[in-house]
Amino acid sequence: MSIQTINSMITWVESNITENPTLIDMSNFAGYSSYYCSSRFHDEVGMSFKTYVKKRKLSLAAHDLLSTHSRIIDIAFKYGFSSNEAFTRAFKLEYSYTPSTYRKNKPQISQLNRITI
Repeated sequence: MSIQTINSMITWVESNITENPTLIDMSNFAGYSSYYCSSRFHDEVGMSFKTYVKKRKLSLAAHDLLSTHSRIIDIAFKYGFSSNEAFTRAFKLEYSYTPSTYRKNKPQISQLNRITI
């Protein structure tokens, strides 16, 4: 699998981030088995497909919290979280702040930007 294919897989993930992309969907897009895509993705990106998707969703949600006036629940649903509670738990686990505290206080956090190989 070429670096170009890995980059196209990342582009596909980014284009489908609000549609809850799955490893199976990505492997179908790339034309390789799920196992092979998962292995190569991890080797090149440095994290699993699932971790990358989760971190990107939370990073994009953090951006939306500061750059929009959307309700927190709407941002949670936009990025595929089943409830405000699930979003808050994931956000706090990743950044040590609740979404409302983050929006209010605007602390510095380490977000994951789109990776390019």
